[in-house]
This record gives sequence, C-alpha cells and structure tokens, in this order.
Amino acid sequence: MAMSSNSCDYFLDQLASKAPTPGGGGAAAMGGAIGMALSNMVGNLTVGKKKYADVEDEVKKLLGEGYEIIDRLKKMVDEDAEAFAPLAKAYGLPRSTEEEKAHKAKTLEECSKVALSVPLEIMRQAFRGIKIHERMGQIGSMLAISDVGCGVVFLKAALQSAHLNVLINLGAIKDKTFVESVTREMNQLLEEGGRIADETLKLVIGKIG
Repeated sequence: MAMSSNSCDYFLDQLASKAPTPGGGGAAAMGGAIGMALSNMVGNLTVGKKKYADVEDEVKKLLGEGYEIIDRLKKMVDEDAEAFAPLAKAYGLPRSTEEEKAHKAKTLEECSKVALSVPLEIMRQAFRGIKIHERMGQIGSMLAISDVGCGVVFLKAALQSAHLNVLINLGAIKDKTFVESVTREMNQLLEEGGRIADETLKLVIGKIG
C-alpha cells in the first residue's frame, strides 16, 4: 500500500525508524500537502459568502489549483521513495578495481539525477502553493486568515526541505551543465518562494493585529 494512503501514525513511525524511506523528501511532500490543504480550507470558507462574492470566481480557481497541488504532493511521498531505491543500491556496489570504481561512479551519477528529480518537483509545487497563499491572504475570509499564515509556513518548510534533498544528490554528479541548470532553478525557487512566503506571513500577522 502506498505510504501516502496509510495512517498518519504509520507514516510517522516509518519516518522515525531506521528505514531508508520515507525521509526528508517524503516529509517535505507531506508537509507541503498539509500547507496547501490549509489554504484550500480558507478558500472553502470564503466561497458562498456574500461579503466575498466579488472574488468568488477567483477563489474557486485557486481552490482547483490547490487540489491539484495537494494530489501531486501526496503522490510524491511515494515517488521520492521509489526514486531513492536505485541510489541506495548503487552505494553498495563494489569498488575494488578501477573498472568497478568507474562503473560505480557512473551508476551513482545516473541514480542521483533520478533521485533529485522528485525533490526538485516538490520545490516547484511548493512554490506554486506559496503563490496561491499569497493571493488567498489578500482575498480570503478573515475568519480563517491565520490558516493562510500556517499554510504558507508549511510550504516554505517544504520548499527548504526539498532544496536540501536536491543538494545532497548533486554531489555525485559531474555533469556540469546539468548541475548548473538544476542549481539555477532551485536557487530561484528558494529565493523567490521564500520571499513571497515571508511577505504573506507578514500580511497575515498584520491583518490579525
């Protein structure tokens, strides 16, 4: 059964165990899904209220995108584990001879590219979610505005956690063009996403105050 389909207790027990997965990537995906769900809660509390009738269509659109992100992040809990499995096996390859060393290095690089693809996608989805929170913080129901703040904090954490999981896999990759491309994208997502998340949290705190 998929990790994302099990109970929270099971997920946390596995996360805390010495099992190789789930790890930081899976936790980032799950945390991001939780954060996105909080924004959708605010959206659902906004729809149907006369006070917010002028933004209802936009909120519904945000809700639709939010559900897509939640579904995507939930699936990536398992995708992260699946992508890591070949890399875990590659670390156990022999390296007694020069030929074995070369084969192991090549295999590690190939598997590392696959392994980092999931946390990089988690970063992309977390960034999308942060952008939705930015707008939800501006137009969402004041009755649950604090939950926009909670959600964006979760998504910023998911963004940062996924970033670390990309970084740790870059070390085994010698393909400079690939490394530069990934580094450029993840830094942009991290910097812009972090800035928007901080601004959104500040907005929420200002509205509460």
